Amino acid sequence: MKKILGTLVVALMLGSSTEAKVRLPHLIGDNMVLQQQTDARLWGWADAGKTVKVTVSWNNDTYTAKADTQGKWKVTVKTPTASFTPLSITIDDGDKTTLNNILSGEVWVCAGQSNMEMPIKGYSDCPVEDYNHVVADAVNSSGIRHAKIPSIVSMTPLEDTNTQWIDCNPNTVPEFSATGYFFARMLSRTLNVPVGIIEANKGGSRVEGWLTRENLQKYTDETLDSLEIVKNYPIDMMRQLVWGNGTFNPILNYTVKGITFYQGCSNVDDHAAQYAERLALLVKQWREQFALGEIPFYYVQIAPFINGDVNATNGAFLREQQFKALSLIPNSGMVCTNDAVYPYETENIHPTQKQKVGDRLAFLALSDTYGMESIRSKSPSYKSMTVKDNKVTLLFDNTYVGFTRQYGFEGFEIAGEDKVFHKVTQSHSTMSWQTGSVSITISSDEVAKPVAVRYCYRNFQLGNVANMAGLPLIPFRTDDWDL
Repeated sequence: MKKILGTLVVALMLGSSTEAKVRLPHLIGDNMVLQQQTDARLWGWADAGKTVKVTVSWNNDTYTAKADTQGKWKVTVKTPTASFTPLSITIDDGDKTTLNNILSGEVWVCAGQSNMEMPIKGYSDCPVEDYNHVVADAVNSSGIRHAKIPSIVSMTPLEDTNTQWIDCNPNTVPEFSATGYFFARMLSRTLNVPVGIIEANKGGSRVEGWLTRENLQKYTDETLDSLEIVKNYPIDMMRQLVWGNGTFNPILNYTVKGITFYQGCSNVDDHAAQYAERLALLVKQWREQFALGEIPFYYVQIAPFINGDVNATNGAFLREQQFKALSLIPNSGMVCTNDAVYPYETENIHPTQKQKVGDRLAFLALSDTYGMESIRSKSPSYKSMTVKDNKVTLLFDNTYVGFTRQYGFEGFEIAGEDKVFHKVTQSHSTMSWQTGSVSITISSDEVAKPVAVRYCYRNFQLGNVANMAGLPLIPFRTDDWDL
């Protein structure tokens, strides 16, 4: 009798194995947002050699794939125009699975470290501005969904992770990335489409934490020995390789529109001189891994922060590297945050004004990705300078033909040949009616013969120069004395 029962148990186990229901990655599920009007990828696992059929609610097509020897399968489905009407997908390998409440819209990745990870509810002693208003207003953001990828370390690339798509409402919005949510909200309301954000980030992570083993080995001097990694960085957030493997790799099959990125604080004193090149390398890597072409990459310049000494320049140097990366990364844009910090936030690495950051990322996407030419999305940046007597005249790019003030500019410093910088005492702007260019002329009573100018080139220094869109001047220096 026991032998018969044992045989039945084995038979049932084999039967359940051969008739196993198709398994989907957690990122493919109810409530997800599919990138509109494209060939969106769906994938999963089934018994080796089994045919998987996929049908969708918006057309009569059937998409099929055969699971390979490892049980992996993948199909692409043609997605409809963006709409707030719920859709469904049925996946059938002999046992049907139906996914419901799906929307077609725009899908973006929100990557980086803690300032991207920071939720609407904030961190301890680090609130997000206007919290209650944001929560109450979330009733108007039902077309926004997010999937938070757990921050997991791994020495090898992971294929799946425990996540799910959550739709937005006043009860759920506190857990959304603040920067990501404000970005999505501006996009959704301006384009009138659903927006999905995939939050793949880790507080405190260095740019090297997201690079692959191959790129680290070829382009850096970072060790790839697990024991050495732990020895060099006892705190896991600073470790190389492991965040890309564990937290980013599971999303690479998903079809997305682009990537937003807020990171850099942990690189201020760590390989800072290579930051621009390593960020460009990371973007190239992600674009190759997603295999969706040169998808847009919009990132945030780190905000003013004490970094040990408000008057030192190690944080300013990293911001300079971030600006340099603009010239190395095609189809990219950078948000300046020099005005997105209050004077009392000197020692707060998580500033409260996250709506400014998210909105500005959205302005870049609206103008450069979605073709809204009337949106002014770029901060002014230094172009050139001329010196006459004790006065310096500066020209800038992306002023949109003017500044928000004509005099009283703050944040500028001038130095002579002694390399000692002094605060500017006179400043005014001038517009040339012949060329249409706008310049700022500055001088200091302490400097008779200027040779160099800096603007907010300190760890924590707030200026007041902004272009006609109200976007702040990107901090800069005209010298290279600290290199």
